[in-house]
Amino acid sequence: MENQYCRVGAVTPITSGSHAIAILEHRYQHFLEKASSIGNIDTRLAEFFESKAQSIKNTLESLL
Repeated sequence: MENQYCRVGAVTPITSGSHAIAILEHRYQHFLEKASSIGNIDTRLAEFFESKAQSIKNTLESLL
């Protein structure tokens, strides 16, 4: 039996799959919902979620 090694931390880019647009749209909506639900409690965290949503939106626009 031969040893098999995997690369720890190896990541498959999300933009390479056939369902990439649907996954990115779902994540975009999820981050927007998080930002709006936590906006009154912690504004810095809401800004973080909004920035994540914006970066996903930019990726989506480049794919379309």
